[in-house]
Amino acid sequence: MKQFFVWVFLAFFAVLSGPADAQQASWIQIEAQPSLRQGQARARAYAGVFENVNGFSIGSGWYAIALGPFTTDAAEAHRVQLRQENLIPRDSFVVDGAAFRQQFWPVGADTRSQTPTPAPVETTQTPDTTPEVAVVETPVAPPPPVDETPREARKSEALLDRDERKLLQTALQWEGFYNSAIDGAFGRGTRGAMAAYQAALGYDETGVLTTKQRAELLKSYNAILAGIGMAPLIEQAAGIEINIPTALVEFEKYEPPFVHFRSKEDNGVRVLLISQVGDKSSLFGLYDIMQTLAIVPTEGERNRRDNSFTLTGQDADIQSYTYAALKGGMVKGFTLIWPTGDEKRRTRVIEEMKASFKPFGETALSDTLGEASPDQRIDLLAGLEIRKPTISRSGFYVDAGGRVLTTIEAVQNCSRISLDDSYDAEVTFMDADLGIALLTPLEPLSPTNHANFRTAIPRINSEVAVSGYAYEGVLGASTMTFGKLGDIRGLKGEVELRRLVVAAQDGDAGGPVFDMTGSVLGMLLPKTQANGQRLPDEVSFAISSEAMGAALSENGVTISASHPGGALTPNDLTTIGTDMTVLVSCWN
Repeated sequence: MKQFFVWVFLAFFAVLSGPADAQQASWIQIEAQPSLRQGQARARAYAGVFENVNGFSIGSGWYAIALGPFTTDAAEAHRVQLRQENLIPRDSFVVDGAAFRQQFWPVGADTRSQTPTPAPVETTQTPDTTPEVAVVETPVAPPPPVDETPREARKSEALLDRDERKLLQTALQWEGFYNSAIDGAFGRGTRGAMAAYQAALGYDETGVLTTKQRAELLKSYNAILAGIGMAPLIEQAAGIEINIPTALVEFEKYEPPFVHFRSKEDNGVRVLLISQVGDKSSLFGLYDIMQTLAIVPTEGERNRRDNSFTLTGQDADIQSYTYAALKGGMVKGFTLIWPTGDEKRRTRVIEEMKASFKPFGETALSDTLGEASPDQRIDLLAGLEIRKPTISRSGFYVDAGGRVLTTIEAVQNCSRISLDDSYDAEVTFMDADLGIALLTPLEPLSPTNHANFRTAIPRINSEVAVSGYAYEGVLGASTMTFGKLGDIRGLKGEVELRRLVVAAQDGDAGGPVFDMTGSVLGMLLPKTQANGQRLPDEVSFAISSEAMGAALSENGVTISASHPGGALTPNDLTTIGTDMTVLVSCWN
């Protein structure tokens, strides 16, 4: 803006101090430079784009670059046009040329004497008047196509419609040169991206792509889809029309609410079409269920709206994208599963699928469609693997705030720890010598029951019971396993251990060990010892309540001591165990 005022002042000064040019001409002054060298460099650059570039000294050591001459109306119209195309600076303005002195560009020219043009014109090619010479035709390779001049490129660019301009912006963005809005307006950002693209490919940086350069850019953009076989699919049973990569996937089966398309040749690509009758609660239920599936890794964005949702997920092996929407009493959508490391093709396929996705009709997949799979398992949902934790063990509430004691085995090297598959927790402390870990839920919990620790030494051969998720959560609830106290010490006389005679399972580890009054006398340790040895089926060890209580107290946890009464019935003891026992899962 400072330059603008300098130009205006110099022009005004020249009008006052010198006679006006005889020609009634106007010019578009686009720049002024403080040295002749800089003025020549800028004039040369603009001459690559415009045919009517001129350079004049305007006094006080300044040198102006201007387009012209035009009539006044033509100059203003041309300035507006070039400004809209972002081919000239924002502060370019029309002048009468009175301030122009010696012309330095083009060298030796005096364009001030030219007749002003009534409208912007482009140079036309001079007809070839060279006499024809007879030549003998010989078969030779055709010459390479001659690229357009910048002026010709501007002409061909002006013929592009809005969608074609938006496609060029998208392709520039795809190639990493453009990061602004896809709006079809070739502003400063688009021009800069075009110049950067030209520089990267060794072309002159004009900021205006030639027809050839545009074709190369779009060819590169579309080449990514080669071999994918994107083609329209009309799935009548699901009521969905969509483009899918037919060269990579093929129809596998119906398993409502999904239509499965498996990968060809184990390329790792899979497609699901989603189609079911439902309402908003069905949509939200699907949103929750999809996040339990292995095809939707936990790392990724989740976006749920009133009538639609999108889910993305990624891990070391796959990336997935899911979209579903509720309309007319039906939930329809799609999922794309793609191998990690092929981001460009995956992004293009998602764009094509999103743009082509069209639900139709008044029906969705029937629940009776398809046949029962011989591979039915409890950890499958409509033919899809439910995401499973790395390891699941048991734990139990030790206070009214919902803190949980469990075995170290359950919480080592976890990216996430969950309680009962519903609440996230973090490790508060671990005691490697005892093999215990304390977990604190990330949100406050109010358990129905928590442990009351036995303070008296238990009797050998007395009855005991272990509460735990013996089958690592498959049954959905803890089970009670009854047995006896084999010894109040370990095999080497360890006073902090209790030996049990009970047929416990791996999933029971970390669970509470009860006496028949409902008091906790220990926590079950894993069957596999630290040295790798595995105990006999009916032999297990528990860490004593005294050792656990001391460790908890040292770490600021106040425990409750039991006040034993009479023996409880197995049913009552099972109820206490169920209320107190927690499924602890380690996720990666």
